Amino acid sequence: MNDLLIRNALLLDGLGAAPRRGDLAVRDGRIVEMGKAQDAAREVIDADGLALMPGIIDNHTHYDAQLTWDPGASPSPALGVTTAVIGNCGFTIAPCRAGDRERIMRNLTQVEGMSLEALRAGIRWNFESVPEYLDQLERGGTTPNVACFVGHSALRSYVMGDAAVERAATAAEVAEMRRLLLEGLAAGAVGFATSTSPAHNGEGGKPMPSRLADEAELRALVGGLKDAGRGLFMLTKGGQTRIDFLESLAADSRRPVIVAALLHNSTNPDAVFADLDAIAAANTRGHRMVGAVSCCPLSFDFTLQSPYPIEGLSAWQPALGLRGAAFRTTLADPAFRQAIREELARPAVFRLFNAEWDKVQVVECARPEHRAYEHRSLAALAAEAGKDPLDFWFDLALAENLDTVFVALTLNSDQDAVGRMLRHPASMVSLSDAGAHLTFFNDAGFGLHLLGHWVRERGTLSLAEAARQLCGLPARVFGLRARGALKPGYAADLLLFDPVTVDRGPKQRLHDLPAGAARLVTPAIGVHGVWVNGARVADARGPLEPQPRTGRLLREFAA
Repeated sequence: MNDLLIRNALLLDGLGAAPRRGDLAVRDGRIVEMGKAQDAAREVIDADGLALMPGIIDNHTHYDAQLTWDPGASPSPALGVTTAVIGNCGFTIAPCRAGDRERIMRNLTQVEGMSLEALRAGIRWNFESVPEYLDQLERGGTTPNVACFVGHSALRSYVMGDAAVERAATAAEVAEMRRLLLEGLAAGAVGFATSTSPAHNGEGGKPMPSRLADEAELRALVGGLKDAGRGLFMLTKGGQTRIDFLESLAADSRRPVIVAALLHNSTNPDAVFADLDAIAAANTRGHRMVGAVSCCPLSFDFTLQSPYPIEGLSAWQPALGLRGAAFRTTLADPAFRQAIREELARPAVFRLFNAEWDKVQVVECARPEHRAYEHRSLAALAAEAGKDPLDFWFDLALAENLDTVFVALTLNSDQDAVGRMLRHPASMVSLSDAGAHLTFFNDAGFGLHLLGHWVRERGTLSLAEAARQLCGLPARVFGLRARGALKPGYAADLLLFDPVTVDRGPKQRLHDLPAGAARLVTPAIGVHGVWVNGARVADARGPLEPQPRTGRLLREFAA
């Protein structure tokens, strides 16, 4: 007898085939029948025309820390995610010696917008090495399936200590990092991740360790994938990192390369397409590459106490690491402000904020006399006040002891351009950043947004194409065996939803992290069921409580 039978569903196979109506049966965590199921089942669900697809594979998350205290990886499973890839950008918490834990946490606080108090209270440090971290995750169990990168910044910190943020590595240090990488890959890591993005700064405004690596170091480490005969390389690319260099790494290692984060910049509109075209050309030469793109507008909620959208500016660096009166004095300094204005006036290949003042709004004011500013743009408010927008912005924040909340729509604001990115043959929908930037934004529901906004509302993709982007394509890129498709013998990772209503809901602020820290979440709309390895983890009311730990730590990957 089967464990589960879903009847009369619109079946989306995750591989791009046309939808068809039929049944799907599950036994022992795997799909056993499709079409017209013959065998009985312990549980029968009449889908009544709802759509059934493989569970979403979120290939760009930062749940490394959260999974140690929250095996449910909230809120992702309720948003249709059945597999999460962690360790992206190289921002992992292993390997890590006991004496280095505070440094790792402080770096995450800065680069990924995580609460230091939540990290201190929440992380369970029952590991030092990557293999020990993987074993801890497997022992504790998780709700979604999990695949883990070995992170470059953690490797550098472990091998080089304080020097990791000061210089390139020596040959001996690179050799030790490569040894640790191979150790992690042998234990079941999915690949190697790094970042060269100037937006990625750690404690005190110092660059994250991976940004100090030279091309020889990167080449040696990515070459470890060839030695291992497995794994892939992902990086979040700074403007100085060339696609042709990354193609050479793909060619030398013979392993796939994921290039992130490819986002559309309205002030430099052709740059992202030049990268995607170059990646497509590399594939024609037999070098496996893919561009990670987002289907969501990149929007940040923030205060000037932690203004992530502008922290990557060179002119902002004097303010990084400052606190209290010294920080406020710097913000008030006309020379400091002028340096920011001048940098914003210069073209850039990539940066988060580009002086689009009409796309920055005041969300919440701390003082009653300023409440009329709320939900209005800095462009409009500055014009009324007869001020430069940057001056208005900083003056308002200083007048409110830096407690004013702003929201900035920084990238991916041109919907026609984003639609073109989604249709590009070299792109893969990605970049949810789930688990990070918890007070700034939450795109964990990116898959539901793709199905609702880009399929139903705009018609940019068909349901079949969207299911392939969310399931079959990342499964192939990451080598996830028997996942990402509705096929007999494949894992029963499933998402049942209503294509007429599916979407992500409005963001909500909760205070449920360790130490009572805040985070933004978005609820699911139109989701009727989520199953991981055949076990239901969410229904139309949301996540099941307690969250079942039916996920697998994925350690074996196809070539």
